[in-house]
Amino acid sequence: MQIISPDKVFRGKNAWKESLPEIVKITKSPLLLGRSPMTKSLRSIISFDLSQLKLKVYETELEFDCCEDDLTRINNLAVKHKCDSIITAGGGKVLDAGKLLAEYLSVPCITVPLSASTCAGWTALANIYTTEGKFVKDINLKSCPKILVCDHSFINSAPKKTLSSGIADSLAKWYESSITSSSNKDGIIQQAIQISRVLRDQLFIEGEDAYNNPLEDNLSWRNIVEANSLTAGLIGGIGGEKCRTAAAHAFHNAITQISSNKRPLHGEIVGVGILIQLRLEESKNNNKLANQSIKQLTKFMKNLNLPTSISELGINVFENDNLQKIASFTCRKESEIHFLPFEFSTEDIIQVISKFESEKITI
Repeated sequence: MQIISPDKVFRGKNAWKESLPEIVKITKSPLLLGRSPMTKSLRSIISFDLSQLKLKVYETELEFDCCEDDLTRINNLAVKHKCDSIITAGGGKVLDAGKLLAEYLSVPCITVPLSASTCAGWTALANIYTTEGKFVKDINLKSCPKILVCDHSFINSAPKKTLSSGIADSLAKWYESSITSSSNKDGIIQQAIQISRVLRDQLFIEGEDAYNNPLEDNLSWRNIVEANSLTAGLIGGIGGEKCRTAAAHAFHNAITQISSNKRPLHGEIVGVGILIQLRLEESKNNNKLANQSIKQLTKFMKNLNLPTSISELGINVFENDNLQKIASFTCRKESEIHFLPFEFSTEDIIQVISKFESEKITI
């Protein structure tokens, strides 16, 4: 069974207002979930509009990332207040938490992305973290959200770096699916890979303009917002697990295990993961184009002010046994890195990361 998409998707400048007639059909007492103080004013607009429609809105916030502690606490609140839906408004981890809560409660989920940093508003997938932000596991959900509201006016208020982070995360769809699934003969999977190629090209062509001119009337900005928020999710829905994640996301999950003096976004870490994956392909799969791809991608990422090494994420891999910790977590039995169609060892990962962090990429 494939879980491909939300039941209804509203997109554009007035998407939130346009979605309200559909929302009132499925809920009378929603729980509105958020987190960041920066998005509180937007959530106040959402809450006000719902209240004007005579809905009984209960509001709460995550204290941490999407973690079991928060999920248990908020689940109990939702039961206490007899909430009949979850409206989750924020970034990827807030959206993931809302989707999980809706599944726990067996109620509809409405996702309202407040940045274009991930495709979490679309997918039937959620990631669990610890209270310290360390990746624990991903969970396949029974359904995509009932309604997805991609309101350009909401997203336009997000920091620029959330857009560039989303671009890096979306690029991973091509770099991961093209290596894991290119030999798969299933026509639908091949179509998903081709969509990821078109997505990659669009990100390269319009990404810098969108980042440098984040205006609602800029077509490039609108296209990239929807590429990150919608198309990237569609690829995973059509293509399945192997078209969602592989080595780049495995490196991401491992890097989150190490404390950083910064707080990098999901896509910022994934972007570095793509570069490391390409180095691994070069050394263990004889990918003769890997170095050229790295140079192209590094230049693009630098133009978007994205980190291009683990050190730029605030982590020194050469201290505190960090290199061994990252390699071990990357290669654990359940890791997505094992979708790669070639053999490698933990020692190979150590060598690749060590060399990657030591070299200067000439672009």
